[in-house]
Amino acid sequence: MKRIRVAAIQMEHSPNDKTSNFEKIEKFVDKAASGGAEIIVFPECCITGYWHLRHLSRQELEAVAEPIPEGPSSRRLLGLALESGKTIGAGLIEITSDGALHNAYVVAMPDGQWRRHRKLHAFVNEHLTSGSDFTVFDTPQGWRVGVLICYDCNINENVRITALRGAEILLAPHQTGGCASINKNTMGLIDRALWDNRRKDPDAIERELRGPKGREWLMRWLPSRAHDNGMFLVFSNGVGVDDDEIRTGNAMILDPYGRILAETWHAGDDMVMADLDAALIEESTGRRWIRTRRPELYAPLTVPTGMERDTRSVRFDKKGV
Repeated sequence: MKRIRVAAIQMEHSPNDKTSNFEKIEKFVDKAASGGAEIIVFPECCITGYWHLRHLSRQELEAVAEPIPEGPSSRRLLGLALESGKTIGAGLIEITSDGALHNAYVVAMPDGQWRRHRKLHAFVNEHLTSGSDFTVFDTPQGWRVGVLICYDCNINENVRITALRGAEILLAPHQTGGCASINKNTMGLIDRALWDNRRKDPDAIERELRGPKGREWLMRWLPSRAHDNGMFLVFSNGVGVDDDEIRTGNAMILDPYGRILAETWHAGDDMVMADLDAALIEESTGRRWIRTRRPELYAPLTVPTGMERDTRSVRFDKKGV
């Protein structure tokens, strides 16, 4: 039965500094490749930076954006994949030939193939357009892989459709944790002073990263995405300063039963690796549940209820959650 080693990276990006961010990416690719990883997963928008994008005008956002795969970042990722012999995913802002802007994720493969996922629920900047396609494909390593970016994973239907299209591994690049929220039961900001003092007092900041603003919040829902759909899940996240918020990292890899195979709560750039065994998938609880679905009952899922709202309003206005 097929097996594969994968790596999930958490990293603190520098806003608008692609050179610096790629230096980190290349170091982690070397480290992961040396450790035998075949698929290496970096966070959402780790090439361009993320939370600062909400301040940018359309013109400023266009200056950061690149075409895919013709742009320099896509070419650099493809070069890394070819040189290392690994499949590598990383996020950036895309501009299309007709001027549309997307929060996108590029997966570069060692045989020269590439795939792009456009975030289905984009919200960080009003000039970004949400994608409308699910991304599931076969890698040269013989695994079927899906991609969902951050908020995409929050919506149960997105993960289920990805599973129904045959994904065995879900790549889940994020920039989350430590987010402001009007709901006091969901995350909350982390004191910047704790991050700045992390080397003198690592326990204080790591308590925050492991607590309700970080890992505890993830544990409310992330394992269920893997468990309910019978997929391995590779969670990669930003960590540290992201404009005026502190990302919580917690990079982790979960099996099709929702069990954590590897994780970190280190307050800094870090990587975890795990070996995935496809034998776990077929008889996993989620796959058995999928086989007993009754699709003829589910037409109401496609009918608008009137409660639907744009992701931007859910994230930003005072009625949000």
